[in-house]
Amino acid sequence: MAVSFSPSSLVLFFMVSCSLIGMAVSESMCQPTYPAHAIAVDEEDVNLLQFAENLEHLEADYFLWGALGYGLDEVAPQLVMGGPPPIGAKKAELNELTLNIITEFAFEEVGHLRILKRTVGGFPRPLMDLSAANFAKLIDSAFGYPLVPPFDPYHDSLSYMISCYVLPYMGLVAYVGTNPFLNGYYSKRLLAGLLGVESGQDAVIRTYLYERAEEQVHPYNHTVAEFTTYISEFRNRLAKCGIKDEGVIVPKELGAENRTMTNVLSADPDSLSYMRTPAEVLRVVYSTGDEHIPGGFYPKGADGKIAREFLTKP
Repeated sequence: MAVSFSPSSLVLFFMVSCSLIGMAVSESMCQPTYPAHAIAVDEEDVNLLQFAENLEHLEADYFLWGALGYGLDEVAPQLVMGGPPPIGAKKAELNELTLNIITEFAFEEVGHLRILKRTVGGFPRPLMDLSAANFAKLIDSAFGYPLVPPFDPYHDSLSYMISCYVLPYMGLVAYVGTNPFLNGYYSKRLLAGLLGVESGQDAVIRTYLYERAEEQVHPYNHTVAEFTTYISEFRNRLAKCGIKDEGVIVPKELGAENRTMTNVLSADPDSLSYMRTPAEVLRVVYSTGDEHIPGGFYPKGADGKIAREFLTKP
């Protein structure tokens, strides 16, 4: 039996065929050329990249739970690797704009975990405390006194975005700090890709908060800008390595070229992203100021060789 095609079907078939042929031809033209004997992932890169999985787990579950009301166990259980569920995570009361932002962030973090574990292997998700009580304790420590009522990141969109101010930035500065120590060409490509997205997430959060900088955070007598300043100063104190963290409004001496008080992006005097070592990062996310003493977001400590070695040393 003869088969007939409409003119529109033939045009579509021709367009798809040309696209597939073009993709096949361009595939070889669009791949970077590495030296013949270059190492994709150096042995020394593995522990550095695995360390990042701690932060990616934290972000993935916090964003997933905040946006969707469930976490990695349901979205990508193979990435959990039998690790315990997070403490106190729940769905946040988010408006449509914030929900869309956090949902996108959540699935980006799933991708980050997948590519990291596929590239360098991994470990079970560490125990993480994502409870409102843990965030309230962090905020109280930042302000130097207990807020009444206790800060609840799940209460509304603004509270949740203030709590998110705590997360991607730590990944950003950790990746910047890791970069000089990587050897493999694929390790560098992977880190650059992760850093690009973490930086973007941080910029979105900071812009969101900057637009509301003078808005009072109900029911407290503090503005959004004050919250960011207190959180940043607290993280600097915990890390013990000077100023590497700044709020969305700063004195001119901390602004770009000492000419701005706006601080949508946190950067050093040359407008480069700050960097932190694994030890600094752990001091902050443990909320103890000591990489050897777990707490904060990781009640039993982070995982991977780098984090475990700190836990075994006095």
